[in-house]
Amino acid sequence: MTPAELASVVLAAAHAVFLQRGLDSAALPERTVVERPRNPEHGDYASTLALQLSKKVGVPPRELAAALADELGRAPGVKSVEIAGPGFLNIRLDAAAAGQLARVIVEAGAEYGRSDRLAGEKINLEFVSANPTGPVHIGGVRWAAVGDALSRLLRATGADVGTEYYFNDAGSQIDRFARSLLAAAKGESAPEDGYGGAYIAEIATEVQARRPEVLTLDDDAAQEIFRVEGVALMFDEIRSSLHDFGVEFDTYFNEKDLHDRGELDLALNRLRGQGHLYESEGATWLRTTDFGDDKDRVLRKSNGEWTYFAADCAYYLDKRERGFERVVIMLGADHHGYIGRMKAMAACFGDDPERNLEILIGQLVNLLRDGAPQRMSKRAGTVVTLEDLVDAIGVDASRYALARYSSDSPIDIDVELWTRATRDNPVYYVQYVAARTAGVARNAAEVGLVPGDADAFRPELLDHEKENELLKALAEFPAVVATAAELREPHRVARYLEENVAASYHRFYDNCRVLPLGDEEVTDLHRARLWLNNATRTVIANGLHLLGVSAPERM
Repeated sequence: MTPAELASVVLAAAHAVFLQRGLDSAALPERTVVERPRNPEHGDYASTLALQLSKKVGVPPRELAAALADELGRAPGVKSVEIAGPGFLNIRLDAAAAGQLARVIVEAGAEYGRSDRLAGEKINLEFVSANPTGPVHIGGVRWAAVGDALSRLLRATGADVGTEYYFNDAGSQIDRFARSLLAAAKGESAPEDGYGGAYIAEIATEVQARRPEVLTLDDDAAQEIFRVEGVALMFDEIRSSLHDFGVEFDTYFNEKDLHDRGELDLALNRLRGQGHLYESEGATWLRTTDFGDDKDRVLRKSNGEWTYFAADCAYYLDKRERGFERVVIMLGADHHGYIGRMKAMAACFGDDPERNLEILIGQLVNLLRDGAPQRMSKRAGTVVTLEDLVDAIGVDASRYALARYSSDSPIDIDVELWTRATRDNPVYYVQYVAARTAGVARNAAEVGLVPGDADAFRPELLDHEKENELLKALAEFPAVVATAAELREPHRVARYLEENVAASYHRFYDNCRVLPLGDEEVTDLHRARLWLNNATRTVIANGLHLLGVSAPERM
């Protein structure tokens, strides 16, 4: 019995009690939840339904709990129900009901853990969006791992998600990039405000190979060629790096398109129609202070140039016009000040900034070697890049390490730890269970032990303490996925895989032998335990997939 199924049983018992007592069934919720108690001695699951309903129907909570316990105790699969404290229901399942979960998981396969919790939500999820002026640095890599995991979680809970990379190919940073490439091609030092690193020389050489005549042109014409060709080469490299990291986007959106299509003017007119624009000192301002911003923001300068914030406004409006009800943007630690102005901007458009716009801030990441932070890339010259991280610990470890922590916490990634083939390496610890469960299934087949038909499965045999512990851990997976999606916290999945599933499986494996010894006859208990082993493999594989990490069959 899954937690969702038990919750339905609890609600059915409440309906029966209300009918018996003549209580108003309108007070009953459409659905309820059951949770694992902190102390396993209190039972398999707990419900607070009696406490939730007591005031609504005017019945003391313990009295209502007693009636619910009496009705629930007669339900198939429920072994016992105890009342605790002011009206908590502590529920124990019989072994057969608990063990059936192994069959449910194996038969569901890749679908186990998925739900429709967020069905109907259309979400635009923008992440990474690094400027094409250099390789993706380690901060951007964090958002690549977390953002991709979050998109998988949102889709697993029924949301309609569009992932997006905002490709900034306009503005002063691109001009500085082009000047840096031109200087490198001429053999000159980078401009004072330009970009350095070996990659600049590499791209400049590639542009010259494509356009041999470039240095025969005047500087303005040459710079334009380096801008167009250099940005294209740099972005191709970024896309290739992200692809190798397992991250693809549904949409790569060019900032330049906003300018070319007149969308900045469209946004300006929309904001003017809302009554939030004013002119001062020849510039056009957005009165964001009306909605809590610390100061008003310039959209168009007195010389006619657009500001970056004007492009932000146009881009937000474009997303909303494409039908996305919620716009989620992931930004680095140095963008914390953007939250106020962006929320105010959404309000200026007439949106609800708490409903339509969500901004997530990620903290810094350090790569440690020998206990000391690695400060620079050999190629980029200024930052640690995606390639540096992957070269150091691999794709799987990188993705897991970056998704394992709450995004609002700084991370130190210790190269020695994350490359160690021991249990203190979190990704190894979880992947080892994936490989061990696969190995057990292979070895079982070799000795003629197969799960058999579901009808022949004897779940009541899974009555060992460690089997029950593992079953309860596996039962939590759908709720963990739904909570991680709703709270935008993929790290919950990683911690669950480590602390609940992997830890429980190791204890199960050490105490409950799956394979027969020597010439020992294969029994129904062996088969039941193989179902549980295979269910564990399913949950581990599904959880790792949500993080974009492989579930190896061998290690």
